Amino acid sequence: MPEDLAGLTEEELEHRIAGIRAQMKPLDEQLVGLRAQRDVLLTEKRRRERGAHREVRAELKSAMGSLDDFVFNLKTGGEVRLGFPGARAQSLAFTDGAQAAQAKDLAEAARLYEAGWELGSPGRPGVRVHFPGTRQERLVPAEEVFARPRGPD
Repeated sequence: MPEDLAGLTEEELEHRIAGIRAQMKPLDEQLVGLRAQRDVLLTEKRRRERGAHREVRAELKSAMGSLDDFVFNLKTGGEVRLGFPGARAQSLAFTDGAQAAQAKDLAEAARLYEAGWELGSPGRPGVRVHFPGTRQERLVPAEEVFARPRGPD
């Protein structure tokens, strides 16, 4: 529109604006439809990415293994189990200083450690161990506990 618009009357200007809006209306409707199609496709893409991420995490977790897949010994010798006597599965206690959480496998332990949590419970750092077949338990520094993969029985 290189013409001089200053010479138009208010009525002519309003008429031209209405004409442009009329031309834009189908394009706006088409744009709304295209955006809706795009959003559906982007949602599907995110769903697939989440699924792939979930599969990778599940594979990593299964590769990391349960704490029961390992045999733990103290530095001084002697086999121990992690966690509380009588528990069905071994666990490691972690704390952020105010609250505690139990890790049942290495993946969960790694996640907590990466998040800045320390081994132990609030005010009591260390690893809770007990001797198999007894109710005797101790809290020991983490560097005194050694692990090796459990061999075939």
